[in-house]
Amino acid sequence: MLSEVALDTTEDFAGDSEMGRHRMKISDKLKFLDFRKQKKSSKCTHEMLSVALDTTEDSAGDSEMGRVKNMKISDKFKFLDFVKRKKSSKCTPEMLSDLDFSENLKQNHLAEAQQQLVAAEERLFGNSNEAERAVEDRDMLQKEYDDFILYLRMIIHESFNEDNQEKLKSALTSILQEEAQDRRWEKLAANERPPWRPTRCREIHDSLLQTVVEERMKKPDEQENSADNLSSSLKREVCRMGKQVQKDLLRVVIRLRECYPPDFEICTTYALLYHQAFSTRLGELARADIDFEDCHYILSWVAKFYPCDVLKHKELEEHINHSSLGPLLPKEDLKKLQEQYFSYKETEVKKWMSYAFEKEMKRWGDGMEPELMDGYYFSDLAVALIPLIHSAVTDIKTIMGSESKSGYIICHLDSFLISYMKCLEDHIKSKQENIPKTLSASLVTVHLFGDYVQKAENLFPEETKTACLSTIADIKTICHRYFLSRIHTDLKPLYRKLWTQAWLAEHHEVIQGLVNELENHIDNLKQLKPVCREELVGKLHVEVMVEYVRRMMKRKLKLKVKSKQEQTADLMCKDSQIICSVFVEAGSKEEWLHEIVPKLSEILRLQDPGSLQLEIVTLVKDFPDLSEQHILAILNMKTNLSSSDLRKIKGCLRDNRSFLDAESSSSFFSKVTCSKTRRPRSCFPRLHGGKARWETTC
Repeated sequence: MLSEVALDTTEDFAGDSEMGRHRMKISDKLKFLDFRKQKKSSKCTHEMLSVALDTTEDSAGDSEMGRVKNMKISDKFKFLDFVKRKKSSKCTPEMLSDLDFSENLKQNHLAEAQQQLVAAEERLFGNSNEAERAVEDRDMLQKEYDDFILYLRMIIHESFNEDNQEKLKSALTSILQEEAQDRRWEKLAANERPPWRPTRCREIHDSLLQTVVEERMKKPDEQENSADNLSSSLKREVCRMGKQVQKDLLRVVIRLRECYPPDFEICTTYALLYHQAFSTRLGELARADIDFEDCHYILSWVAKFYPCDVLKHKELEEHINHSSLGPLLPKEDLKKLQEQYFSYKETEVKKWMSYAFEKEMKRWGDGMEPELMDGYYFSDLAVALIPLIHSAVTDIKTIMGSESKSGYIICHLDSFLISYMKCLEDHIKSKQENIPKTLSASLVTVHLFGDYVQKAENLFPEETKTACLSTIADIKTICHRYFLSRIHTDLKPLYRKLWTQAWLAEHHEVIQGLVNELENHIDNLKQLKPVCREELVGKLHVEVMVEYVRRMMKRKLKLKVKSKQEQTADLMCKDSQIICSVFVEAGSKEEWLHEIVPKLSEILRLQDPGSLQLEIVTLVKDFPDLSEQHILAILNMKTNLSSSDLRKIKGCLRDNRSFLDAESSSSFFSKVTCSKTRRPRSCFPRLHGGKARWETTC
């Protein structure tokens, strides 16, 4: 600091008549500056000389000062000027304290002590003639610099001591001053510098910080209670180190940051040092032979606890440059742990699934009834597996950050469901008495799996999600087919009466008999879980309406006159209302079915060919799967239509179909075929090659 003032003052005097005649060397400038200072304060100079002489006499017996008697007069004055600088602060306006160097040092006023050293250094080395420097003066100043560095080290080493903050501020100021003095001497030749220059106090500071951090990480807080309950010594060590990083960085941000000048970037510096120390130790642990639990714990710190709880702590995040830190574990070590972790998890998931599957199959084989819960049959298969699968998938995705690896686990779920479906088909073939109850429980199982796949879709690769949902749909179809085929078998005699002369003559009895039988079968489904029962009732609703329309299109009735056509249209509307009300009461959500039969009845009711054309085009617009064969089957009941009218209607339908929307959320008429060929088990789902498919015939 003093040297910079000296250089600046020399430049200010460049235009002076005394200085402007020629350029001075640095050493000459220092001599001249010293001369100018003495010239400006003669009173101070006289006092210094007087005190110096007195001090020399008083100190003649001292081992260190007694050597002054043997000095040349010029050396004595130079040395005594340095000594008396410490005893009379009035004579050194650049000093900030009345204490001498030793006292400033003992009281940890390092900034003031450093200024005193610099002042002495300037006086002793301001003359470029090294021969005039007293060896004793230089050695003494060297010793004082050594003492200063020692105190500096001690204060930096105690940075985390809360009572050390003021000392630290003074020490940091002295470092900045030393850096400036190092730069001042850097401009001179090596033989003109003091032997201790450069002191490199900033490097000492940075090296000490690393030592401090390494010591604190090797001996983390043993009182960290959260580590006490951990099951292994490795977990306890990692936990304590991680918590130490968090605590110390919080101290840096809350307390130490205020002590440091901004250019030190102390928060980022400490973060990097702690990151490196933590990383080094974790790498050592990762390369050891550790079990799965310890492997999982290290990966949890790498992937979750360290980045989220430490680096992104609300008080730390804005002060730390995360991107400059790099990964916590080297790539090779991380890959080794991840492979160990994934292999264990995959094996564990397959083991859980195998155990659960074998347990369920044994229940089926032994003829055991599933458990009743809240009035419906229930299996704990999905309840047991879903949390385990979800935990494994989310852990792998979080800890490994890998979508593909978590997808591998989900693939095992699809394989499990396919095996479950095949065994269910075999179980149905066994014709055991408990099959209806087993299938009731199975519908609950696959419903829970399907609900999980839908809600956790972000965990599922699209291809795997589609495969799982497809398999689940197939299992439901197998179960539904079993229940519905039995119902339709009992309803078949009643279906045969529809759209016959008996239906026209005794309509109320025929439709009421069908409704009564439907209600009895629906009542027998009460031991299904409500959501599964609702879905099954909805399927039955669709199939009953398909069968009703199929019977209509068998062309057994011929309606020759308008009155018969209108009567039949009225009966159709009544039937639709009665049947749909039964299903609505049972919980069916297939409300779109309510419109089909009434719209078909309008085709029978209308007589004008133009109105018929418009009604048919509207119907096809609502149900794009309504084919020309379906239309002709309905129109064939109206025997009063001429061939010309039929051709016009067909032509209008063909002309307008290309303009109609082919997309529809409701598919109904595709389940009804108009072929005269009759096939068994019409309008019921069939399995082909293990997959359920619908095939409806007349």
